[in-house]
Amino acid sequence: MTADQIVVQQALAGDESAFKELWTRHSPHIDAVVRRLCGSLDMVEDLAQDAWMQIFRALPSYRGDSAFGTWAHRIAVNRTLNSLRRLKRVGNEVELDEAEGVVADDGYSNFHDKQLMQSIDDAVKVLSPGARTVFVLHDVEGYTHEEIASIVGITVGGSKSQLFKARLRLRKLLGHLKQDNDFLGIEDAHVTSL
Repeated sequence: MTADQIVVQQALAGDESAFKELWTRHSPHIDAVVRRLCGSLDMVEDLAQDAWMQIFRALPSYRGDSAFGTWAHRIAVNRTLNSLRRLKRVGNEVELDEAEGVVADDGYSNFHDKQLMQSIDDAVKVLSPGARTVFVLHDVEGYTHEEIASIVGITVGGSKSQLFKARLRLRKLLGHLKQDNDFLGIEDAHVTSL
C-alpha cells in the first residue's frame, strides 16, 4: 500500500489531518492544471476549490488502481472543463500573479528561467480556447488524443487539428526566443520542440 493510499484510508475514516495532507501533497499540481485550463484568475481559485470538493466527495470511489495524484488530476481536469463549459467562459485569459504564491511545479520545471516561463504562459493565453485546452492536455499534461477526445467531447482528428494549430501559433509567438536563447540560457530543442 502506498503512502497516499494509507492517507486516503485515514481520510475515509474521518481523520481531518489526512484530508489536509492529501491537499498539501497534491494541490500544487492540481491548482496548476486548473490555472492553465481556466480563463481568469478569480475563477482559478473557485474552480480549484470546486475540483478539490469533487475529489474529496469522490474519495470513497478511489480504488487505488492508479496513483492518487493521477486519479485526482483526472477529476480536476474533468471538473474544470465541465465548469468552464457551464459558465461559457472558456475564452477568458489567465493572469499569472506570482505575488499570490502561484509558484508550483507546473510543467515548466525544465526551464529554469522565469522569463522564459512567463513568455510561454503569455503565448498560451492568446491561443483560442479549444487550441489552449488541447495543447495543455496533450503537451503539458500528457494525455493522448483519444483521451482528450473523450474528455473534451471532440473527435480524435479534431484534437490533432487543434494541437497542430496551437503549436503553429506558439511557434510564431515564441519565435523571438530562438534568437534570444543565448541570453536565456536555453537550448534550441526547448524552443523548436513547440
